[in-house]
Amino acid sequence: MRKNPQSRIQILYQDKNLAVIFKPENLLSVPYEGCRAKTALDLLEQVMRKNGTYSAKHKPFAVHRLDRDTSGVMMFALNENAKKIIMDGWQKIVTARTYRAVAENPKNARAVLPESGTISRPLAYNAYNLAFVPKEGESFKTVSAIMDYEIIRRGKNYTLFELNLNTGRKNQIRAHLASEGYPLAGDKNYRAKTNPFGRLALHARLLEFEHPFTKEKLRFEIPEPEAWQKFVEENAARSLSATNIGKK
Repeated sequence: MRKNPQSRIQILYQDKNLAVIFKPENLLSVPYEGCRAKTALDLLEQVMRKNGTYSAKHKPFAVHRLDRDTSGVMMFALNENAKKIIMDGWQKIVTARTYRAVAENPKNARAVLPESGTISRPLAYNAYNLAFVPKEGESFKTVSAIMDYEIIRRGKNYTLFELNLNTGRKNQIRAHLASEGYPLAGDKNYRAKTNPFGRLALHARLLEFEHPFTKEKLRFEIPEPEAWQKFVEENAARSLSATNIGKK
């Protein structure tokens, strides 16, 4: 059973130009055409209206996104000028974006990744706008994608990764790890076999940036669920038969 998609957001920081929030899993970042579900953008707007700080010139704008099933730290601009400045200068303003993820281990022992490294594989996108790494010899339009990783815990069946993005491509973490034989737990789009947490096991743990107006260095960090590391350490072999990807 999925959690209530209207779980409340947590505001970590807010001033006249930007806000930083914690977004729970199973909540869209922003609406799409025809969407009726509440989103993080909607919930932030509701808070601003309740506090009397919302106006036509002071309202939230998305400057980046997290997938529906990804939890973690997000930033919103609070006026159009801030939106333009943040989006235009994103690569310079943001100094760190760190994620944690639990991935299924590869079936082939020779495919096991070393303790740390960089995955630099161009991404292509299919008709459903889902990223993938083309196989050798395939010809697709691609974009560059680079990600540093460190293995926090190895288990018999799963690995807990820490991931730092050098490029912020859509589905980059999911596609990159799956291409290395490590699909994220709960990620049926990338052929994961299990769903031990009833959600995609991806969490945006840290966002660090230089405030585009005050130049103050800001850092916001919310740890991933404690159960993730314990699960990897214990292997949870006894529960694997009950965590088929199709069961929620």
